[in-house]
Amino acid sequence: MSDVWDLIIIGGGPGGLSAAMYGARSKQKTLLIEKAKPGGQAGSTQDMENYPGFARGTTGPGLMKAFAEHATSFGAEIIRNEVVSIDAAAKVVHCKDGTQYVGRTLILAPGAVPRTLGVKGEQALRGKGVSYCATCDADFFTDLDIVVLGNGDAAIEESHYLTKFANSVTIVVIHDEGVLDAAPMLQERAFKNPKINFIWNSTIQEIKGDGIVEGVVIRNVKNNELTELETNGVFIYIGTIPLTDFVKGQVNLDARGYIITDERMETSVDGIFAAGDARVTYLRQVVTAAADGAIAAVAAEKYIIEEEGFAESVLHESRPVAVAFWTPMENKCIEMMPVIETAIASYGDKVKLWKMDTYRNQRVAKRYGVVQQPTVLFFHHGEIVSRLVEDEITPSSLNEKLQVLF
Repeated sequence: MSDVWDLIIIGGGPGGLSAAMYGARSKQKTLLIEKAKPGGQAGSTQDMENYPGFARGTTGPGLMKAFAEHATSFGAEIIRNEVVSIDAAAKVVHCKDGTQYVGRTLILAPGAVPRTLGVKGEQALRGKGVSYCATCDADFFTDLDIVVLGNGDAAIEESHYLTKFANSVTIVVIHDEGVLDAAPMLQERAFKNPKINFIWNSTIQEIKGDGIVEGVVIRNVKNNELTELETNGVFIYIGTIPLTDFVKGQVNLDARGYIITDERMETSVDGIFAAGDARVTYLRQVVTAAADGAIAAVAAEKYIIEEEGFAESVLHESRPVAVAFWTPMENKCIEMMPVIETAIASYGDKVKLWKMDTYRNQRVAKRYGVVQQPTVLFFHHGEIVSRLVEDEITPSSLNEKLQVLF
């Protein structure tokens, strides 16, 4: 625990691996903690056709292996351990084996797991014909008949993959005939596949079998009619659950347990960021998770620079400090900065001037309620003594504020 990492990443899916690569490449001391093999859900997806620049034939495991190798080539350290809790305020990560890690910043990328259906027979027959991963289990169903529940991208894409092994694939869809939630290209492919059949307006009521899956009970959602269908396997794709129990009470989550972030991947706690499927986001794909990770790592690096620079140059300064919040993109700031600089310079070494570009240092500006530029905050011993905003800033007002500091 004596070592302090610049960046600790929890979770080794595409979001976490991307963050590790960006973090290590920027010379941050980077640690990634993953409880299993790096790759997340993407590491168990056989066909990876929608990652930019990679044509057909690319596999999820292969792509994730390349992600991990890319991160470690820049110096990121990847270890296998299970994180059970974090102390957000202290940036301490607690692992299942008792090990603790301390970071200057944290990135939460724990990912999500498939949602279970919760029907009779599902748990008892899990691993005995009930599956949530075609890549993992498809070859067990060679020349057999299987059922898939779901109609999103994952369900339809994995159904197509399953037809390479199975004799037939029957997709149970809750919507009206012809209506799927998957991407149009995936829909077209499924409708053309002679091995794929559909049961519409339906869901699975029960999974039956003595030791192994032997059939399912299908319920029509419009008339509640029950029918039995013989099958050798059931693959369930009905969404995911974020693996965020270990951060409950530490960062803000939405009602479903997903981590709430802003556009810079910042959570509700300064210095803690999130990336990938476990955060609130419109789209959960490998490409979006990778983008999240890149943004989070860059934001974490800027957080360290901004926070530590401000603390060293302003909060820990023994002299009074006049902090000028400005932006070179506004003419008023450009006009006023010489006035501010001249007034401060007249006090020699007694007062320090610290200029903050609000475009690059939004976090500090937000913390101190700076919404107008230019704004001058006067600090002494780490505390704000007074402030001047825009038209209030004149040579006389600056002198008046400065004299109060002595």
